[in-house]
Amino acid sequence: MPDRIVLLVLFAALLHASWNALLRGGQDKLWSMTMMCVAVAGCSTIAACALPIPAPESWPYAALSAVLHVGYNLFLVRSYEAGDLGRTYPIARGSSPILITVGAAIFAGEALSWQVATGVLLISFGIVCLALGRHRLSPAGFRSALGTGGFIAAYSVTDGLGVRLAAQPMAYTAWMCAMWGVLMPLVYMSRRGALSLIASRPGRGTALLGGVVSLVAYGLVIYAMQAAPMGAVSALRETSVLFAALLGHVFLGEPLSIQKCAACVVITAGIFMVG
Repeated sequence: MPDRIVLLVLFAALLHASWNALLRGGQDKLWSMTMMCVAVAGCSTIAACALPIPAPESWPYAALSAVLHVGYNLFLVRSYEAGDLGRTYPIARGSSPILITVGAAIFAGEALSWQVATGVLLISFGIVCLALGRHRLSPAGFRSALGTGGFIAAYSVTDGLGVRLAAQPMAYTAWMCAMWGVLMPLVYMSRRGALSLIASRPGRGTALLGGVVSLVAYGLVIYAMQAAPMGAVSALRETSVLFAALLGHVFLGEPLSIQKCAACVVITAGIFMVG
């Protein structure tokens, strides 16, 4: 994998952990998530109008990915309502690299070398280890986090296939995110009504900023997927749990134990094997 791709994906991982920390710290997480999607919809629509139209073959993938992203949002909110960032985030992100690697092998015919495959396994193992310990998640929280990982794998493989058919990766990303950003507020309004969405609340600006950050982070990952194997890109992206552990400790007061530090060492070893 080229060095520039490794650096881009690691930067995307930092951005991803940052907006997840913003979401976890919010009082009404469903509302915050929806506000983030409003920002995603606005920025993506502007970008889509300035970019070429993606190839017709990629549109079904973009539509499916938009729906899968909404499912991911809902499960992520449920996960953060059930547990802290340092527990739920590792399970959600740690389960996805292996699922994505398997999906990419089945649907895209990707074959990873033993070194990259070992790195993916090390990263996933280290990430899951971050979620273990005395203060474990409730069964409901564990199921929500694992379901989040399933949606991550599903939309990542879908986008990896779609972007390779689109001819214009950034245009594909813009149109997919625009659809996703519109769908999420519709789901929110079906649950709580339009007045609840537009009512003035503290934290709106922070949530909107989080949406912009999430869009940039995923755009970088989409770009990387056209130049490197999906499983390897996903594994590097999931090193965002390292940043999440630090952000959770510094800004949310979550403990940073010896076990978490050891898991970080395992993840770092996996990064070197993948990169």
